[in-house]
Amino acid sequence: MITITYAIQEDEEFWCTLDRHLPEKEFKNKVRDKMAYVLKADGKPVGLLRYNLFWDHTPFCNLLFVDWEYQKKGYGKMLMKHWEEEMKAAGYEICLTSTQVNEEAQHFYRKIGYRDIGDFVLEGEPMELMLVKRLL
Repeated sequence: MITITYAIQEDEEFWCTLDRHLPEKEFKNKVRDKMAYVLKADGKPVGLLRYNLFWDHTPFCNLLFVDWEYQKKGYGKMLMKHWEEEMKAAGYEICLTSTQVNEEAQHFYRKIGYRDIGDFVLEGEPMELMLVKRLL
């Protein structure tokens, strides 16, 4: 059985095993603002998604990650679909995300309907690819 719920404070230990970029204070903010989800398979947490509002008005998926042993089983697609449906219900017309060009995620996002809209490079980092999906 698969469940997707908003992250709660009790998820922090699991969250930190998959997301090493989010400071503790920001995890608390994501929980408070309901801007983070946990996917559980048979009661075990295996995936997460967090987002913010780009330009304060456009949903942007900051991180989607499924534990390595659970990848390629459709869990990432389920998390994205759940998030997109919530964003659509909230009245948003598009969602954004990004990934570095040396990561396989770009192929996943294209497969679920995202399209490339640009890129940028931070010094010393691989190119960051921006993607968009129309919800309506």
